Amino acid sequence: MKTYLLFTALLLFGCSESKDTIKIKGSDTEVNLAVRLAEEFYKKDPKYIVSISGGGSGLGIASLLNGEADIANSSRALNRVEDSLFHDRNMQLDTFVFAEDAIAFVVSASCPLDSVTVDELGKILSGAYTNWKQLTGEDLPINIYGRQSNSGTHDFVKQKLKIEFSEHAKEMNGNAQIMEAVKIDKSGIGYVGAGYVLGAATSAGNMVKVLKVAAPGTKAISALDETAILNNQYFFQRPLYQFIRSESAAKVSSFIAFEKSAEGLAIIKASGYYPVNK
Repeated sequence: MKTYLLFTALLLFGCSESKDTIKIKGSDTEVNLAVRLAEEFYKKDPKYIVSISGGGSGLGIASLLNGEADIANSSRALNRVEDSLFHDRNMQLDTFVFAEDAIAFVVSASCPLDSVTVDELGKILSGAYTNWKQLTGEDLPINIYGRQSNSGTHDFVKQKLKIEFSEHAKEMNGNAQIMEAVKIDKSGIGYVGAGYVLGAATSAGNMVKVLKVAAPGTKAISALDETAILNNQYFFQRPLYQFIRSESAAKVSSFIAFEKSAEGLAIIKASGYYPVNK
């Protein structure tokens, strides 16, 4: 991924205003998938240069609002304030749900816990539970690894659990940092996109465990259970959005069409996400 982004940056150095440059910013959850799609799209249509960066859903939406992006990747819908800002500036957006994702709650592979209830997750992440002894019998303080408030994943988890995150939760820049932290911290728990867990499987090895989650009245389900996700049974699944400036619609149409193609859908599925345009 780094090689591709460097290649893109070099190309952009001399043609940042090219009409054939597509700028995509936003969700860290979607960034690896976006890079894979862009790499394959470039092989088919090298006329277009696709520049991709993460930083969170909020950053992507702000970049769209400020004219610094053609597409904002977002793991959440626009909030009321953002919607008002686009309306006040008379900026029209096209909305495309190009995949579905599930949030995986990860702990160290050495953690004896295999599943957790939604209520227990809320108590862990809000700080009501501060020690694993309350769940596993081990006398270890709970270390929470999460995202900053401009992250769509942070927002989604908070709203689903109807909590405020513990003031002691460590705010990380992205999925990779959370995974690395949990891998080496037997007291840690974090949340990442399930697609990222599958994409990082070779580097994570057996050092991270994905907890199954039980919603009220249901059995515990893994975020990696494809059948459960397709049947809309997992409590923490969500759509992944792409917001497109109407001024950029013609320019990005070929890339969006590639995402909807059989090849694009295969890449989405192979990356650990769930295609919605079947």
